[in-house]
Amino acid sequence: MDQVPSPIEPSATRGGETGLRILRPLRIRDFALLFGGTTVSLFGDGIYIVALAWQVYDLSNVPTALSAVGVAWTLPMVIFLLIAGVLGDRFDRRRLMIAGDAIRAVAIAAIAVLALTGAIELWHVIAFTVLYGIGEAVFAPNFQAVVPDVVPQRLLVEANSLQQLAEPVAFRFAGPAIGGLLVAGLGSGTAFAIDAGTFLVSMACVALMKPLPVAREDSGASVLEDIREGAAFVRSQPWLWATLLSAALTLLLFLGPFEVLLPYIVRNELGGEADVLGVILGASGVGAIVSGLLLGQRGVGRRFVLWAYVGWGVSVACLAGYALAASAWVAVLIGFVSGLAFTVGNVIWVTIIHRYVPTELLARVSALDWMVSIGLTPISFAIAGPIAAAIGVEATMIGAGVLAAIASFAFLAVPGIRDPERWEQEADPVPAT
Repeated sequence: MDQVPSPIEPSATRGGETGLRILRPLRIRDFALLFGGTTVSLFGDGIYIVALAWQVYDLSNVPTALSAVGVAWTLPMVIFLLIAGVLGDRFDRRRLMIAGDAIRAVAIAAIAVLALTGAIELWHVIAFTVLYGIGEAVFAPNFQAVVPDVVPQRLLVEANSLQQLAEPVAFRFAGPAIGGLLVAGLGSGTAFAIDAGTFLVSMACVALMKPLPVAREDSGASVLEDIREGAAFVRSQPWLWATLLSAALTLLLFLGPFEVLLPYIVRNELGGEADVLGVILGASGVGAIVSGLLLGQRGVGRRFVLWAYVGWGVSVACLAGYALAASAWVAVLIGFVSGLAFTVGNVIWVTIIHRYVPTELLARVSALDWMVSIGLTPISFAIAGPIAAAIGVEATMIGAGVLAAIASFAFLAVPGIRDPERWEQEADPVPAT
């Protein structure tokens, strides 16, 4: 068999090219538009997570309040993701992304108006967070599926590394840092208003992209049959279904305590304000930036599945570190390590998905990826507050971090979990189904 270039290693390393390889996908106009729009939107999301946490704790300074908001965000996502994936394989994914941005812009703009006028109540936040979750369900799987539509396979590692680099720069570093300053100086209403504006920028950039071909012709199949087809492919690939189950269990243990209890610790135990939370989250972004640059430039070697799981395991274990942090600066260092490790896993995972999932199934599989991965997070948000009230905030975070890391590493024992490594070594681009 002729040697097939591996997309797991940066393509430039095979051609002897020099320079900053991670920037090569930006020469493609549509990818540059997609990247620019989503980067601005991610910046707004970084502002949003700080503004939302502080707004909720201003309204009700108990973890159960933010737990309720977390459920309102994640439950609609879980419900609508599969439908969004089916639509993404039947229609122009670009238009669905625009619709997702529009829904989220309306939701955040409404929260901004209520906050600026002083009329906001907790139930307002919960109601519009539901709408926000629906918009995210429409946008997320189609964004993940659209990248191979505009980027050739030989540049997927660079494109995915660049996307994963943009997330920490915008979402975890600049967004939270600016968000903390905005909330502390001008109030959460202004921060929400800026976030709503970033969705309009993203909509404009995506609208300027060329119309995309439909991934598959209409076969007359029902929505349920389309979902079953995507699920059948997932079931046929141990590396895929096992990783989704691993993510579901890990996020069940990790996400609720992280989103609900870290702001509580910063506010009530470290004595910090919104800007301190922004710095801690920003440090995670700095770590992810370092990781993304290294992966985009050098690749991850032959044992990339192993490294993905190591990255995820180390990242979730850092949850226990936050609980043990004696000062805000220690929490900043922990955030850096967590962001660096998490990005290793994400860059590898998205590249494997793009490499080994057929184009006509990509939106549905991406939707299943999202749905299964976050399927238990509404429960995570719902129980984080009550468990913390029962056994303490620190004990909850330590226990959740340790158990999440164990759950992540345990799935490496699943037979077939590292099949993509074997396929890359055999230079076989088509997995057995």
